[in-house]
Formats: sequence, structure tokens, C-alpha cells
Amino acid sequence: LIPLFGFLGLGMMMAGTYTMRLALFNPDVSWDRKNNPEPWNKLGPTDQYKFVAVNIDYSKLKKDRPDF
Repeated sequence: LIPLFGFLGLGMMMAGTYTMRLALFNPDVSWDRKNNPEPWNKLGPTDQYKFVAVNIDYSKLKKDRPDF
């Protein structure tokens, strides 16, 4: 019974950590709407916002977007 509670605690901790990561680093979340109403416009092509990017090296991408 002890391993069951251990794995449940680990799963809950991992779920909480992932939720905090999404809340803090996701470009769709805006904590300050007055000063930064559209945070996704400030992302450059070299900013990695995906959790895992297998085939993409973000440091080698070129800027092909207009500035806002």
C-alpha cells in the first residue's frame, strides 16, 4: 500500500509542476493585461515555448515575421 501512495503522490506532484509550467511560460496566458495584453506577439522565432521539440533547433531559425 505504501508504493501506491508514493506513486500517487509523485503523479500529483508532476501534474502540479506541469500546470505551473503552463501558467508561467505559456504564451497564451497573460497575467498583466494592462502592460502586456498580447504576449504572443513578443515571441521571436528562436523562443521555444513547446515542452518538447524533437526535430526543430530554435536557435537556427530565421526571422520571417513582421514586427508589431
